[in-house]
Amino acid sequence: MKGEPVTNDRSNDTNDTNDTSSFRPVASANAGSIMRARQLELGRAVAQDSRERSHPRPFEVYFHVPFCLRRCGYCDFNTYTATDLGEGASRGNFANLAVQDAIKLRRWQDDAGIPTVPASTVFFGGGTPTILPAKDLIKMLDTVRSVWGLEPGAEVTTEANPDTVDDRYIATLAEAGFTRISFGMQSAVPQVLRTLDRTHSQANVVAGVAAAEKYGLRSSVDLIYGAPGESVDQWCTSVEAALDLGVNHISAYALTLEPTTKMGRLVSSGRLASPDDDDEATKYEMVDSLLSTAGFEWYEISNWARNGEVSRHNLGYWRNAEWAGIGPGAHSHYGDMRAWDTKHPRMWAKQLHSGYIPWSGTERVNAVESVEETVMLGLRLHEGLSLRKVSEQRRKAQNEDAVASSDLGTQIAALRGLVGELSSEGLVEVVDAESLRIRPTLHGRLLNDLVIERVLDAMGN
Repeated sequence: MKGEPVTNDRSNDTNDTNDTSSFRPVASANAGSIMRARQLELGRAVAQDSRERSHPRPFEVYFHVPFCLRRCGYCDFNTYTATDLGEGASRGNFANLAVQDAIKLRRWQDDAGIPTVPASTVFFGGGTPTILPAKDLIKMLDTVRSVWGLEPGAEVTTEANPDTVDDRYIATLAEAGFTRISFGMQSAVPQVLRTLDRTHSQANVVAGVAAAEKYGLRSSVDLIYGAPGESVDQWCTSVEAALDLGVNHISAYALTLEPTTKMGRLVSSGRLASPDDDDEATKYEMVDSLLSTAGFEWYEISNWARNGEVSRHNLGYWRNAEWAGIGPGAHSHYGDMRAWDTKHPRMWAKQLHSGYIPWSGTERVNAVESVEETVMLGLRLHEGLSLRKVSEQRRKAQNEDAVASSDLGTQIAALRGLVGELSSEGLVEVVDAESLRIRPTLHGRLLNDLVIERVLDAMGN
């Protein structure tokens, strides 16, 4: 499981969004045929947009496995500890349902005329994907091969709880074509792990990473900082322990608490200290410094890589790739369409049995909203964002939406002024002056929401 980054983050792929859907499931005798017709109509609109683009976007596949051995106190993801939730939504049958979901998605693409390309990445998240037998993950991966195909050299990742994998499990995944494992380390300090309700030991993390290296898989570890009672020295211990593993990818997320979680309730009642913004900022600066000294480079606000071993799947999210989301609560992105599967596994399974894609809702992002997405995502990346390019995209959006278009030259001049201000305040650095490509500095990463807000304000969004 992951915490949330220190600054503005994209909605997690397993959570419902606000009610902006263009449809909701309907309950009637012919619900299946009604839903299929609605989904086909939406797909044809997506297909039209796809034909108008000169180049197809990269395509990825995400599987959400919603099962866990236990629910961590800070977690508000769409996860369940029960082994059987009804309608066939059980751990033992989950892979079969996921296969149905994938087949229905591909059939929808074909019927709507949406161009298809092989998947460049596949990612198994959760929940705890490795709570399932390795053969089940392989079955889902083989379905991607048969339904969409895999690009040569495709990246295939699974998240793993260190308690749920061993040498044989990892060897089986490697033989089947998995290329990467992301271990949920979170901390190397037993006291902090107990606070987070994590049951694994650091020895299990060490063993998992060693097995992955033995069988040729790349490894990543996730860390969480800001747990109640965690000292700066304890955080330093965890980062150094992660470096000692020899991995080339490390993610670090600030603990964000929701009031409905166990930990959120403990904080609200005063039994645990609330995460402190200044403490989290100090720890973010520390992890950035320690990783940079060790040869890592940040490529996204919460992610660092060495030797170019970035998570291609996660980069796809930040670069606005298209992806199919499979599993309860998983999100799909096709062109300007956003769709999300029904969250509860039982209802998700019931909709699958009814013969249609188990979406609980969809929305289409308009051109102006697309500009906002581009800004919010691009300003999280080390590669940065070209304000000139976004300004041109914004002008086009205004024309498409019949909004009075401002003079491009005037807006570029205003953006140059803004870049000067942000640079003098130490919030961004200029990567390329001609295209106005900027990236956030360390200070700008800590205040990323502010940088995004000011750029959007300058563009009139």
